[in-house]
Amino acid sequence: MRAGDLERERTANQLGQALAQGYLTLDEYEPRLQATFAAHTTDELHDLVADLPLDRIRRNDPARRQARRTAARRGVQIHLGAYMSMVVIVLAVWLAVGLTAGAWYFWPIWPILGAGIGLVGHALPVRFATPALCGARHGSIRPARIA
Repeated sequence: MRAGDLERERTANQLGQALAQGYLTLDEYEPRLQATFAAHTTDELHDLVADLPLDRIRRNDPARRQARRTAARRGVQIHLGAYMSMVVIVLAVWLAVGLTAGAWYFWPIWPILGAGIGLVGHALPVRFATPALCGARHGSIRPARIA
């Protein structure tokens, strides 16, 4: 099968990560990179990376780790937005019922607390365990202590 630019770029990225992680020397990297952009078929591209541990290279990719961190934080931001919308709606309903029926029991506390517990349960692991979730070794990233 013929190789396109996307396959060539993917192979070049894999070779670059292999070089950065010490699986290739610079002398091995340069001819493979030139062969990558000269390749015409996907089999030729596959042969260039066949001896590399691609699963380890992908797992340790800093761009992948950063993308996972960003996605985890985005998930918390979306959750927070939905939570705040729910709080506004519940409080508006409570206020409307209080003004029209005179019932001022503050029942919104229960859905606010329940959903707040869910939000905290989502946000804390993302805040404190993001390096572990993104493939970094446990204990390799430690926050600085202020004396």
